[in-house]
Amino acid sequence: MPCSSIETSNQLCGGGDGGEVNGRLHNFKLNQSTFLASLMPKKEIGADRFIRSHPHYDGRGALIAIFDSGVDPAAAGLQITSDGKPKILDVIDCSGSGDVDTSKVVKADGDGRICGASGASLVVNSSWKNPSGEWHLGYKLVYELFTDTLTKRLKKERKKWDEKNQEEIAKAVLHLDEFDQKHTNLEDPKLKRAREDLQDRIDFLRKQGDSYDDKGPVIDAVVWHDGDLWRVALDTQSLHDDPECGKLADFVPLTNYRIEHKYGIFSKLDACTFVVNVYDEGNILSIVTDCSPHATHVAGIATAFHPEEPLLNGVAPGAQLISCKIGDARLGSMETGTGLTRALIAAVEHKCDLINMSYGEPTLLPDYGRFVDLVNEVVNKYRLTFVSSAGNSGPALNTVGAPGGTSSSIIGVGAYVSPAMAAGAHSVVDPPPEGLEYTWSSRGPTADGDLGVCISAPGGAVAPVPTWTLQARMLMNGTSMASPSACGGIALLISAMKAEGIPVSPYSIRKALENTSIPVGGLPQDKLTTGQGLMQVDLAYEYIQKSRHLSCVFYQIKVNRSGKSTPTSRGIYLREATACQQSTEWAVQVEPKFHDDASKLEEMVPFEECIELRSSDNAIVRAPEFLLLTNNGRTFNIVVDPTHLGDGLHYYEVYGIDCKAPWRGPLFRIPITITKPKAVLNRPPLVSFSKMSFLPGHIERRYIEVPLGASWVEATMRTYGFDTSRRFYVDTVQICPLKRPIKWESAVTFSSPTAKSFAFSVVGGQTMELAIAQFWSSGMGSHESAIVDFEIVFHGIGVNRTEVVLDGSEAPIRIEAEALLASEKLAPTATLNKIRVPYRPSEAKLCTLPTSRDTLPSGKQILALTLTYHFKLEDGAEVKPHIPLLNNRIYDTKFESQFYMISDTNKRIYAVGDCYPKYSKLPKGEYTLQLYLRHDNVQYLEKMKQLVPFLERKLEKDIIPLNFFSEPDGPVMGNGTFKSSVLVPGKMESFYISPPNKDKLPKSCSQGSLLVGAISHGKLSYVEEGENPQKNPVSYQISYVVPPSKIDEDKGKSSSASTKSVGERLEEEVRDAKIKVFGSLKQDTDEDQSEWEKLAQSLKSEYPKYTPLLAKILESLLSRSNTGGKIDHYEEVISAANEVVGSINIDELAKFFSLKSDPEDEGAEKIKKKMETTRDQLAEALYQKGLALAGIESIKGEKSGGSDIQSDLFEENFKELTKWARGRLGTALKVLNGMIHDDGEPAKKKLYELKLSLLDDIGWTHLSTYERQWMHVRFPPSLPLF
Repeated sequence: MPCSSIETSNQLCGGGDGGEVNGRLHNFKLNQSTFLASLMPKKEIGADRFIRSHPHYDGRGALIAIFDSGVDPAAAGLQITSDGKPKILDVIDCSGSGDVDTSKVVKADGDGRICGASGASLVVNSSWKNPSGEWHLGYKLVYELFTDTLTKRLKKERKKWDEKNQEEIAKAVLHLDEFDQKHTNLEDPKLKRAREDLQDRIDFLRKQGDSYDDKGPVIDAVVWHDGDLWRVALDTQSLHDDPECGKLADFVPLTNYRIEHKYGIFSKLDACTFVVNVYDEGNILSIVTDCSPHATHVAGIATAFHPEEPLLNGVAPGAQLISCKIGDARLGSMETGTGLTRALIAAVEHKCDLINMSYGEPTLLPDYGRFVDLVNEVVNKYRLTFVSSAGNSGPALNTVGAPGGTSSSIIGVGAYVSPAMAAGAHSVVDPPPEGLEYTWSSRGPTADGDLGVCISAPGGAVAPVPTWTLQARMLMNGTSMASPSACGGIALLISAMKAEGIPVSPYSIRKALENTSIPVGGLPQDKLTTGQGLMQVDLAYEYIQKSRHLSCVFYQIKVNRSGKSTPTSRGIYLREATACQQSTEWAVQVEPKFHDDASKLEEMVPFEECIELRSSDNAIVRAPEFLLLTNNGRTFNIVVDPTHLGDGLHYYEVYGIDCKAPWRGPLFRIPITITKPKAVLNRPPLVSFSKMSFLPGHIERRYIEVPLGASWVEATMRTYGFDTSRRFYVDTVQICPLKRPIKWESAVTFSSPTAKSFAFSVVGGQTMELAIAQFWSSGMGSHESAIVDFEIVFHGIGVNRTEVVLDGSEAPIRIEAEALLASEKLAPTATLNKIRVPYRPSEAKLCTLPTSRDTLPSGKQILALTLTYHFKLEDGAEVKPHIPLLNNRIYDTKFESQFYMISDTNKRIYAVGDCYPKYSKLPKGEYTLQLYLRHDNVQYLEKMKQLVPFLERKLEKDIIPLNFFSEPDGPVMGNGTFKSSVLVPGKMESFYISPPNKDKLPKSCSQGSLLVGAISHGKLSYVEEGENPQKNPVSYQISYVVPPSKIDEDKGKSSSASTKSVGERLEEEVRDAKIKVFGSLKQDTDEDQSEWEKLAQSLKSEYPKYTPLLAKILESLLSRSNTGGKIDHYEEVISAANEVVGSINIDELAKFFSLKSDPEDEGAEKIKKKMETTRDQLAEALYQKGLALAGIESIKGEKSGGSDIQSDLFEENFKELTKWARGRLGTALKVLNGMIHDDGEPAKKKLYELKLSLLDDIGWTHLSTYERQWMHVRFPPSLPLF
C-alpha cells in the first residue's frame, strides 16, 4: 500500500528545517520565501545549494520511473522540464485495471454508423483514416476508472436523477389526487384497478429512489489502425448534460501516450485526465487514470517544474519520468504482482536511470521473493538505482516494510522533518528546535539484522495532485514523500555524472549517499531510525567526483553463527535473553559484486583492496585488524560479548576502511543490534516503568523478556504533569522465526492527566519491545513535559493444544490447562462462525501472454494459468476465497501474481481480489470463481493445476457455540458440564470440548468441509465474561471436519413429506426423467430434428396439456441453431407458445395471485412455488410469441410494406402479455419487480428488457437510462480481462 497520509489536522502531521541543517534553532521565524521553500523542502538535503552551483545539473538527462498509483500528466508542474522537454515520456497502467476488451471487430455502414459495444448507435468521423475499415469495439463503466473519492463526489453532484425522480413522484401523487377527487365511489372494479395502478406507480418510484445505486455512465471505445498508428476514440455522451457533447465523431483521436504525449479529459464535471495505450494488435485497449493522488504528489516532489514560482519546484525539475501504475483500481490502490513485474519491464524498456516506489507491505522473510529477484536483476544488470519508502509503522524497531526497508538492492528511505517544514508546511505554532525523524517513520533492523533504513530525506511536502481533486497541490506526509525527495536528489547526481562522463552505477551512488549523509541524533542506535543520516546532494557529488575512477562494486555481506551454515543473515541481531548471556563468534563473508557487464580481465582480476577493519566498540565487538579483499571475497570472524551490557538497546558496527584511501569512508558495514531484555522474576509477574519524561518526538524503549507461560498482557498507562493535550504512540513488537513481526499498536490522546488500560496477546519466552512515543508535533507550544507511568501485568493459561481440530467423530477432545505464572480464571469459550468448503478446478487453462508488456527483460515471456471453479449458494451469504498457499504474501513469495474474480451465470462480476481476499455479499445462485496465476516458469504453474482453494462463508445467524464437559461421556450423556474454575500455579486441570451437534450443522455443509472458529481459555480481569472468544485477549483457531451425511437422510425426508403413493411417485419420476432426456436432445441435423419431432408428439399424446413438457418443447425450439426458413421457424414458435398458453388455467392462476398465502404453511409455499413457475412459463410463452409475431411482421413488412393481420395478432398477444407481465403499467411494474426479486435465481435478461420497455412506455426516461446502465453490470457480453 502507499506509504503516506494526507494531513487533515496539525495534530497528525510533521515538519522541516529552515536554517542550519539539523542545527538547533531558537526564535525561528519564516518569511514569504522561506515559507514557500518549506512547502517543497530542498535545503535540508543540499539540493538548493547544488543547483545554485550547478544550474545545468538539475536532473537533465535523468529518467525516473514512478512505480505508484498513476501520475496525472495534466497536474501542475508536470508538463515540461526546466530545459523545455516533455516531462512525462510515458504513462502506463501496469495493473491492467483499465483494460478494455476490444477484440470485437465491425465495419461501418454506408452512413458511417456502427453499433457500439454498449449497444449505442455511434457515428464515426468521416475524416478518420482507416484503410482496413475495421473498427475494434469495447466499453467501460466509467466509475471503474475513477477513485472512490472522485466517484463519491460525482454521485453527490449528479443529483439530477433524484430531482427527476422526485418530480415524477410529485406528478404521480397529483394524478392520484385528481383521480380521488373525480371518483369518490370505487365500486366499479375498473376504477378500483385504475386507482391501484396509480398507487403502484407512486410506490414503484419511491422504491426506486430508496434502492438507487448509481453505477455510473458507460463509455464506448473505438480502436482502429490509421495505416501508421493505432488510434482510439471514446464516446462520452453519457457523462455530459448536453446531448450534443461527448459524441464519438467529435473526439480528437489519441494514440499510445509515449508516441504523441497527448491526454484527454472525460468531462468538465469529473475533470479527470486519462491516456490510452493499445496492445495485442488492437484487441486490448488500456485506459489509464490514476487510482489516488499519491503518485502525482510523489512525481511532483521528485521533478515538478514551476517556472513562475521556482521555490515550489521539485528536487530535480530537469528530470523526466515515466508513470508506471502498480496500484490496481479494482482493489482501491493496492499493488499487485502483475503491476510490479510489468513496471520493472517498462523501466528497463525505457532505459530509466531511477525507480521510485513509495509502496510497501510487511514481510515474513527479508530480501526474499519473486519481486526482489527481479529487482536484483534490474539493479545489477541494467544499472537502475531503486529508491523506496521504508514504511510508516514506527516508532518501534523491526517495522521496516518490504521492499524498501528489507531488500539489499534497494535504497530504503526514512522520513525526516525539519523546523522549517514544521513551521511552514505543517503550520505548527512552535516548531522543534532541531530536525528529527517523524514519529511514524519505520525503524530497522530487519529480522536478519540488516540496518533496514539506508538514509533519510524530508518526509512531507505540499506538491501537485491530479486535476480531479479540484486543487493544484496538497500536503501529504509519509516515507512515501521521503523516497521521491531522495530520488530527486539522486537524479541531480545522475545528471551531473552523465554530463561529466562519470559511469552511472547504483553501487557508487549508494556508497556516496551513505558516506556523506549527516547524522540525525547523537546516539549510535539512532542509525536504526534514520539510517546513515540525512542525505546531502552536494557532498555526495563531491564524493562521486573524487571516486570516479574506482570500480563500481557492491559489497555483499553474509553472516553465519560460527559452526552453523544456516540461517544466513546480513547483520547480527541478538534479541532474545539467551543470546545475551554469553559471547558468540560469527563468520562474516564479504564478497565484491560487480555489474553484469563488468569486464572480467579489466575489472575483476585486478580488483584488490587492503581493508582496515574497525569496530565501533572493541570492548563489545572484536574483529581482525586487516583484510585483503579480492574479487572472490573473504571470510573473517568477529566475536560479540554482550554479557556486561545493561538492559536496553545497543547498536554497534564493524566496518571496512580502504587503507590506501581512507577518505572513501566505510566500504561495507556489519550492523550489530543487541536488545538486552529485562527479566520479570516477581510473582505475580508485573513490571513497571515510572516517571518517564516526554517532550514532542521523544521515544522511550523498554525491552522485556516475556515470562514463559505468558500469553497476554494487561497494561495501564498513567499520565500527569502537563497542560495541553498529548498524543502518544504505544507499540509492542515481538519477533518469531518465519513470521511477520508480531505488532500491537495504539495511538492514544490524553486531553488531561488520566489513565488508560490496554490488553494484547504476547508470545511467552520471546523478547518484547515496548515503545512509547510522544507524537512529534504534540505538545508543541507548551513548555511542560508529560510524565508517564506504564505498568504491565503478564497473564497466561498454558494448554496442550492451542489449535484444536475436531475430526468429525462424536468423541470430544481433551484439553489440559495450567497457569504457570499466577492464579487465573479458566473460563473456556468456543464458537464456529465460518465454513470453508474445498473445491477442485473444473478447468485449468495455461497460456502464453501475448503482449510486450509481459515479456521480461531476459526475453522470457510470462505465462498465465487460469483455474476455474464452480460453486452454488442455496442462500445469500458473505464469502471469500481462502488460498492457504498464496494468501497474505505480495513480496515474500516466489509466485509472481495472483488475482481472482467471482461471477454469476450472466458473467456479472461480484468480487475481485488478490492475495488479501475480502468478504463479498453474494445472493443465492450459481457462481464461477476464476483464479489467475502468473510466472515465467511453466513447471511451477503446472504444479498448480489442481490447486485447492476454500470458499469461506460467514455463518452469521448460524454461529455454533461449542460445549465443555468435565467427563469424557458428557457430550452423549448430557451431564458433567464444565463452566469455569480457578487455575493455581503448579496444578493442572483438564476438560473436554464437545463436537457440535449434528442437527446444528448448516444445511449446505458437505463432507470434507471445515467449520472454523475460535477458542479462548482466559478472561481479562477488568472485563465481564462474554460469549465471543475472539473478544478475549488470546484466542486460537478451532475447526471441525464435516463428516459424511446419514445414508438414509434424504430418503427419510422425502418419504415423510410425501402423501402420494409409491406408484404415483414412480410414474411422476419416470415422466420427469423422460422430459429431462428430451430436453437434452440435439437438433443439429435434419435427421435429429425429425426424431425430436416424433418424440415430442409421442410425449404430448402421453402427457396431454402438461405445461412443463410444452414449455420444454418451446425452449428446445428456441435453442435450434439450424432453423431453416425464418418465417416457418417463427410460426413453429407461435404454435408451441399457444400450446403452453392453452395448457394453463388462466382464471385459476389469476385467482391464486389475488389471494395471499401463508408463508409458514409448508404445503401452501409449495403450491405458491408451483404457481409462480406456471406464471413464468405463461409470461415466457407470451413473450416468445410476441417476438415471433414481431419477427414475421418485420420480414413481411420489408417485402410487402406491412401486414395488418400480423400486426393485429401482435397487438392481441401484447395485450395478453400485458395482463401477466405488464397489465396496467404501474401494476405491471409491481408484478414484474416481484417476479425479478422473488425468483431467487440469477437475473433473467428478458425480464429486465420487459421492465425497460414498460419504463419507456410510461415515459420515465431517468429510470430507463438508469436501468440501461445496470444492464451492462448485470449482463456483460463477456468476463473482463485480468
